[in-house]
Parts: sequence; structure tokens; C-alpha cells
Amino acid sequence: MESSLQSSIPAIPPFIENSSEFVQALMNVQRTAQLITSTLDLDRVLDRVVNDLASTLGSAEVSVWLREPGTEELVLAGVHGCSANCKGSRMKFTRGMAGYVASTGAMHYAPDVSVDPYYIACEPETQSAVYIPLVSCGEVIGVFAVDHSELNGFTEDQLHILQALAGHITVAIENARLFSEQRLLQEHLHREAQEARTIQQALIPKSSPLIPGFRFDSAWQPAGAVAGDWFDWIELSSGRLGIVLADVSGKGMPAALLMSATRATLRTLARLDLSPGETLKQLNHMLLSDMPPNKFVTMVYGVLDPESREITFASAGHLLPLLINGKCEFLPLDTGLPLGLAASSYPEYTVRLKPGMQVLLYSDGITEATNQKDEEYGAARLIRHFRRPTTCVDALFEEVQRFSVGSTHIDDATAVLITSR
Repeated sequence: MESSLQSSIPAIPPFIENSSEFVQALMNVQRTAQLITSTLDLDRVLDRVVNDLASTLGSAEVSVWLREPGTEELVLAGVHGCSANCKGSRMKFTRGMAGYVASTGAMHYAPDVSVDPYYIACEPETQSAVYIPLVSCGEVIGVFAVDHSELNGFTEDQLHILQALAGHITVAIENARLFSEQRLLQEHLHREAQEARTIQQALIPKSSPLIPGFRFDSAWQPAGAVAGDWFDWIELSSGRLGIVLADVSGKGMPAALLMSATRATLRTLARLDLSPGETLKQLNHMLLSDMPPNKFVTMVYGVLDPESREITFASAGHLLPLLINGKCEFLPLDTGLPLGLAASSYPEYTVRLKPGMQVLLYSDGITEATNQKDEEYGAARLIRHFRRPTTCVDALFEEVQRFSVGSTHIDDATAVLITSR
């Protein structure tokens, strides 16, 4: 390996351990290193390097060349005191001291640039220069260059300090690049999440069905950009209405994708006019072959017949509907297995809704919401809430939000309230 200090270098002043000038220079460079490594914007890092160091050393020119990834070409990314080159200038590895250092990976010091075979003149007052490779994981990612207006302008101690500073510059550059990549990735993921949210919101009903004698209230609150919860109204033959509320295991994008696929499949099956139990049985059969491991869907599906005022429910492992009729009680509905786990049957239960009666469908994001003491909202609070004569799902959500203020356990929450008038 080529010596970092050329054999032709004139005698260097000896190291003076107690030199106040050297100690001050060391402190200045250390301060510069701390400043640049605390900055995560690459342009600011490089501007700070070249400007602060030029001020500290009083040198004619300071520059940082960065390697264009995948090429043998350098791009001037930061420069101070050079009139010949500006930011964005390019140089091949075959040209100049910067190219030579980038190709060899070794520091090159020219105590007299007029006789150096690699130096390309820039400023007329430059008489000595040092070019130091910036190496990360064994690969040269750039070159750090400092020119001086005096012959043999750098002592051995100063060269060692500059080499140490080059290490800090490398770390700062890598940190800034990593931060930039992460920021771009986060921005990309955020855009995708927002697009997915827009698409999913389009799948959630914006208005309630208009069926004489009945009112439908609903609320849907994702824990994040997208949700695994959803509800739906499905128009069936003879004026009947399919009502579904479901919860996909997990959160985020995987749950949202599974929710979308399950919703589409259910809508297709529902129009075959099967009973709620048979609909869930067929839906489960179709999902079994495609359901990812450790994923499942809980669902309650009901069919309302406005003429008979009867609604028939079937449940795939979902929370029991709450019947509100002066008092509150959960429907005695036997449930089958959640969808996507194994073959199952789905018993049905029919209730006739007299005027004034209500049925609430909801997801576990409501009953399992916790407060700061890690207490769940629970079924008892849910019942107490709906014993009040005038309440609605919006009031329920407000109460749950107040209850769970400060809690880190947040889940999707969905509710549908069917009122017979």
C-alpha cells in the first residue's frame, strides 16, 4: 500500500504535546466533527464541512467529492474557495488527485503541488494539498480535499487530524444518506397508505339504507390509515337487506387487503339468496384455500325482512349482537368458527323487531378498548351506555374515546345500530 505521506515531503515540524495552537486546532476540528455528525441533511453536512473547515484552517480551498454510485466518476458535492469548479462538477477516476485517491483508496499529500504529477491547478495561490479517501465498508464513497496557500502547509499532526475528520465526514455522509433514503421510503409508504385509505373509504357505505320503518346508524374508525374492520349493506331480492359487520385479524395494510377480498367474495355470495348461515358456510369454504397462515375473519351477518320485521343472524366467531328493548341483553346466538380456520357450520337466530327495539353490531375495538389502568371498556359499560333512552353510535364512540385517553392500545372500531320505528 502506498505510504500516506510521500517520501518527498520536506521535514515536518515535530509534534509538540503541549502546543496551545495544536490543542486549539484539535478542539476546533472536534467541534466541527460534532456539528457535522449531528446534521442529517446531506447538503447541510457538506456545506458545514467545507465552510467551517476553511475558516478553521485558513486554507485556500476545501472540497468534498462524492462517488456516483455504480460508476467510476466523482461529483463535487461541497466546495469552498474554488473558482474553477462548482457544485455538480464531475471528474473521472483517471483525472487529478481526487480521481487518483478515489481509485487507490489511499491518502495523497502534495507538499508542493507544482511538482505533483496528479494535481490539477485550481487556485493560483494553492501551493500544497492533501486528498483523503472517504471509505465506508471497505468502499471509497468520496474524497475529502484541502488545499493550502503555503508550501508544505500541513504538519504531520494536522494530517492525522484531517484523516480523523475524514472518518467523521464519512459517518455524517452515510447517516445523511440513510436518513434521506428512509425519509423517501416513509414518504412513499405514506402516499401508498393514503391511497389505500382513499380506496378503502370508497368501500365503506357513505349513507344508510332507506327502508320504511327502520333507521340505520353506523360509525367506522380505523386505528391507522387503513383498517381490518368494516361494515356493509347488501341489497337483496324482495326488498330484503343484508347487514354485515366483520373484523379481520391483525391491523394495517395486510388486514385491509384481506378485508377487501373478503368483502368482494361475500357480496357475490349474498346475491345467491342463501340463508345467513349457509352464506357464511360457503364464504368460509371459499376462504379456506386462500387465507394466509394465522389469519382469520370474524363476522356477523344478518338478513332483514322489512315485511315481517324479522332479522336473522349468523355469526362466525364474532361478538354477540346486543338487543336493546328497554333492557339490554345479548342475543343467544351460537357462533361457528371464524372464517378461514377450518370447516364449520353457522347456526342462525331470528328476532322480530317491534317498534322501538334496537340491535347493535360492533367490533372488539370498542369492548376491548383500554384505559391507562389497562382496564377494558367491556360489555358491562356497553350495556350501561345503551340503557340510556337517547343514545347513538356516535355517542358510544365519544365515550370510548374518553375512556381510552392516554392508552397505547388502539384498535379499529366499528358499530352498526339497527332501530325499528
